[in-house]
Amino acid sequence: MNPFEFRTVPSIEVAWEGSRTLGENLAKRFAARKLMLVTDAGLVKAGIIAPIETNLKNAGFSVVTFDKVVADPPDHIVLDAVKSAKAAGVDIVLGLGGGSSLDISKLVAILIEGKQALPDMYGIGNVKGGRLPLVLIPTTAGTGSEVTNISIITTGETTKMGVVAPQLYADHVLLDAALTVGLPRLHTAATGIDAMVHAIEAYTGKHKKNPLSDALAREALRLLGGNLLTACEDGTNREAREAMLLGATLAGQSFSNSPVAAVHALAYPLGGHYHVPHGLSNALMLGPVLRFNAKAAAPLYAELADVMSVPGMGDTAARASAFVAHMEKLMDASGAPRHLRDVGVTDNTLSMLASDAMKQTRLLQNNPVEISEADALNLYREAF
Repeated sequence: MNPFEFRTVPSIEVAWEGSRTLGENLAKRFAARKLMLVTDAGLVKAGIIAPIETNLKNAGFSVVTFDKVVADPPDHIVLDAVKSAKAAGVDIVLGLGGGSSLDISKLVAILIEGKQALPDMYGIGNVKGGRLPLVLIPTTAGTGSEVTNISIITTGETTKMGVVAPQLYADHVLLDAALTVGLPRLHTAATGIDAMVHAIEAYTGKHKKNPLSDALAREALRLLGGNLLTACEDGTNREAREAMLLGATLAGQSFSNSPVAAVHALAYPLGGHYHVPHGLSNALMLGPVLRFNAKAAAPLYAELADVMSVPGMGDTAARASAFVAHMEKLMDASGAPRHLRDVGVTDNTLSMLASDAMKQTRLLQNNPVEISEADALNLYREAF
């Protein structure tokens, strides 16, 4: 067995409607009482945030809500949140929302406490010092950000940068699948496929694949693959929503220790240039990258075909092909857009996207097959 280290958050609570008793639970866990709630305006408008604010205040917390988070959040959003938090004397951070809100929360908790500038943190292992207490509650079943040590920020106009450090692991995570019931079909599909990508890329990673990540990835795919279409077709189905949220978290734990690869590297420029939501950009690139990687990853794809109970028999190549076909069938049935042209990407920008994707060296090095810029361009053309 190759040596490996596995890290994750120290506490995960799974509770349907657990957010209704959030204040009492956090008051028992933490001494801090000046709380910043980081979220987005859509959740405020949907009426999800107000009762949580009330519950927290009734439990003795003072609450300042920062609701300016947007998709693919630019670095100035982080700095705005830190400024507001410092002005309020915040001593605990609660992130509630999609992956962007959770990513912002991680960085706010560090920047309030430390003396580093944000650009000095970009990369792997560059965060110095500690952070404030941090609680994360996802409202989508996709990014797994609640259990990762990664935060992705948009810098400049289009470039995405990652902060990767153990300080980004939260102190406590609440999985309340009731918060995902209002997620529209398209978002359910895109975030669910995003989580499946996490599991697949963790399972086929070149450098840090390990038995614990493998076990989590397999269970994540079983849960996600078996419940994606039900969650898309009946968003009120409690069993499907709970399975999707847990599956996304297990996938997050998996890829936090066995990092993602080319699907994400090719997806990031789509978010940067075209503001395609992260989960959807992953879904758009998954099929082409799976086929490209099959020359090396076929034995692992065959194993995943069995995990997902893909029908059929045959040798490794046949089972690997059946797995790829099954994933594409799932994506087709989910209702998510299936081509780059369907989300506004123009063919005259594919070369630019390929060039940008090659900057994602942190991710590309994990891919089971080496990818050149010419390969990246061909993959974008295939997805177009």
